[in-house]
Amino acid sequence: MRKVPGFVAGLLTVALAGCVVTPVEYRYAPPPPAPPPPPQPVAYEGDVTASEPPPPLPVYEQPPCPVEGYVWTPGLWRWGPAGYYWVPGTWVAPPAVGLLWTPGYWGLAGAVFVFHAGYWAPHVGYYGGINYGGGYTGEGYHGGRWVNNSFQYNTAVSNVNVTNIHNTYNQTIINNVTINNTNIVRTSYAGGPGTRTERTAREVDVANERHLPATTLQVRHDDSARADPRLAAAHNEGHPPVAATPRAGAFAGPGVTAAKPVGPAWRPQAAPELAARPARADGAMARTPEAAAHPTPPFERAPEPAVAPKRVQPLTPPLTARVQEEQPHPKPQAQPQQPRVQPKPQAQPQPAPRPKARSDRQEGEKKRPEQKAEQKAEQKAEHGGERGQ
Repeated sequence: MRKVPGFVAGLLTVALAGCVVTPVEYRYAPPPPAPPPPPQPVAYEGDVTASEPPPPLPVYEQPPCPVEGYVWTPGLWRWGPAGYYWVPGTWVAPPAVGLLWTPGYWGLAGAVFVFHAGYWAPHVGYYGGINYGGGYTGEGYHGGRWVNNSFQYNTAVSNVNVTNIHNTYNQTIINNVTINNTNIVRTSYAGGPGTRTERTAREVDVANERHLPATTLQVRHDDSARADPRLAAAHNEGHPPVAATPRAGAFAGPGVTAAKPVGPAWRPQAAPELAARPARADGAMARTPEAAAHPTPPFERAPEPAVAPKRVQPLTPPLTARVQEEQPHPKPQAQPQQPRVQPKPQAQPQPAPRPKARSDRQEGEKKRPEQKAEQKAEQKAEHGGERGQ
């Protein structure tokens, strides 16, 4: 090993002694921000209000599930330009594995009915305690469940072909009234008979979960139902001919079921343009300028007129004649009217008949007494004159 000379070692010592080591300043990272608050329940743009309740739920058979992994979404009444219309129940694919469908529902809020749109979430939330059937008994969903990223169907409730779908189980639901049973509580809005307005603790927790709105296929299914005049409640009287479909948007073909003739015919209570208004994001009713100027409650009817209106005759006279008739002026005296038809030709007036000429004999007989009197007077005058002479 080669030794370093002494003078070189001295130089290195001096050089190293002149080096100054600057201390490093360490800066600590700020603490991570607090986690964001849980999301609030979403108020979808589709929420509307109506002044009359939706028709009762129709009774129908659930079609068989067409594809393994599809989830049942029950049918319900929605509001459109022509009033209430039925959105058929159908099987749809969830937007992600592990999500379940919470159906939309109508809720009674004061004197109006507010619609709350459905959503997808890891658990089923509050939908008004309405018994939609098919596993939706008013609380939760009993038609199936997710197990290890695979959806299993409860054959006691859901209509599935076990030959094609093997992920099944059988669990009887106590006090469950399915859509296949005609003994069903048909109330279609929260606050009506057989429903509830109070949320359970689990439903409150679900309200704070992350929600996904209806899928594109569900929206198209709703739009197709809105455009189909057969599904308007005013047309089908509460018994839609297409109550449920195996696939969304397919309103004809195998598996499509119609409503059973259960219950009386339904009739709307008010005109569609007067029965609904858009709702605000907070769920309150959005008042139009006309409504704000005339704050009449939705169920309050206008007072009846003091005098009953005149009954319209089958043949309505002209407008001017009706206006003159309604004015309070005395009735004019009846004037002789000229006949409008051509008068019949009348006989020419004959000249007054002249008195028949009397014969000279008759005149003579008539004048004889006068002539005799005159003759006697003349004779007397003559005799008188002679006597005077």
